[in-house]
Amino acid sequence: MESRTIEQFQGKTILITGATGFLAKILVEKILRVQPNVKKLYLLIRASDNNSARQRFTNEVVMYGLFNVIREKMGTIYLSSLVEDKVLPISGDISKKCMGTKNSQLREHMFKEIDIIINSAATTNFDERYDIAMNINVIGAKNVLKFAKSCKKVKMLLHVSTAYVCGKTTGILLEKSFVMGETLNKNSYLDMDKERSIIASKFKELRAQNATPKELTIAMKELGLQRARLHGWQNTYAFTKAMGEVVLGHSKENLQIVIIRPAVITSTYKEPFPGWIEGVKTVDSFILAYGKGVLNFYYGDPNSKFDAIPGDMVVNTILAAVLAHENQYSEEVVIYHSSSSLNNPLKFSDLMLYAFHYFTKNPWGDKDGKTIKVKAPMRPFSSMASYRKHISTHYLPLLKMLKFVNQVSCHHFEKTYILMKKRIYKAIRLTELYEPYVFFYGSFDEVNTEKLRLAMKEINMDEVLNFDPRCIKWEDYFMNAHIPGAVKYLF
Repeated sequence: MESRTIEQFQGKTILITGATGFLAKILVEKILRVQPNVKKLYLLIRASDNNSARQRFTNEVVMYGLFNVIREKMGTIYLSSLVEDKVLPISGDISKKCMGTKNSQLREHMFKEIDIIINSAATTNFDERYDIAMNINVIGAKNVLKFAKSCKKVKMLLHVSTAYVCGKTTGILLEKSFVMGETLNKNSYLDMDKERSIIASKFKELRAQNATPKELTIAMKELGLQRARLHGWQNTYAFTKAMGEVVLGHSKENLQIVIIRPAVITSTYKEPFPGWIEGVKTVDSFILAYGKGVLNFYYGDPNSKFDAIPGDMVVNTILAAVLAHENQYSEEVVIYHSSSSLNNPLKFSDLMLYAFHYFTKNPWGDKDGKTIKVKAPMRPFSSMASYRKHISTHYLPLLKMLKFVNQVSCHHFEKTYILMKKRIYKAIRLTELYEPYVFFYGSFDEVNTEKLRLAMKEINMDEVLNFDPRCIKWEDYFMNAHIPGAVKYLF
């Protein structure tokens, strides 16, 4: 396979949660590619049973192009044999007791065999229902920790969080852990039992009102945003991920906790090949809409920082941290930022210019085969007032006209009207949720991460596990890897 392998993983048994997620897929592929002599990979997957979990893993992970490097170098038979021998997908759910594992005999075997646990399971929706985000990002982290304490050989739990637990702020943002009760606004105390009680009370209130499923979802989403903003966080995702970190730090006892905080995770930089992506990530929705000719403006400061970090660099940070801490114990929670804002900053104006250059050279065609020409980079609006005014001036009149035409034509244009209305209000909703990311002026400190890079260099692992963003040439990356990857995924 690879000319260099990670010898420390030979004969190890590793549990990875959230195994069908974007980051975990890259992680699983990397481990199998650089250390096929790993003893076993337990992959926790939400499914009805273990057979269904294996089916999901096969359909949603192995069959993807991500595994083509192994497939092309070693053959399909080799890959199938490797997966069959080394990978054991198991049904589970971290929001439930014992992580939802049903087979007690298998669970006891896992307690004896597992060496390393990597928790990458999360809900990453910015405005997720508060109850769901609480169950997965907070209670889920607590359940993984409890499971790890039952594993006889596990000395360290690695947890994937987000750099944006820091909230919307400026300056150098330290690799610093939270303490119990700490909030970002400094004027309140965060009591997680109280937060769960608030969720339960809201549920009781909604049931008494005979709320529909849709009304319940809207109410729980709004509750999450309200509670997050009360305590100083920008959205439910960052808020609950911060609470998850607090739970781990407070209840760790003698277990080493290592937390990786990635910034905005983008497509792969080099491994297993450049530009692999799954799903439309954060800013991609705007870039792709621009390329399709349906959006030529955005809400954000062109001079603010877009802290992008390729998925394979995040995975390399994870693996490096495991190597560095598996046999070390620290009383403190160790935190590593995986980011670019400090050492290789990227401005939003640069990103939009790259998108303009890309779609100028590689224009899309519309449904009639006509070329869609982008005439200029996307126009920025740096205030919500100016952004809303632009929409009111250019889009709401069309919506009103379409509404009138729909009414006088006996609702002949009902679907078109509803779709346009949804798109306009979704655009406004998305800009509100993305605001902290498009008006970001801070830089994530990397003192710990830089020490980790030096540690990898000392054991000659810095090439196998490259996570230094200073090597990225952003224009080349976005023009030749990320945007083409996003376009390929969309189609």
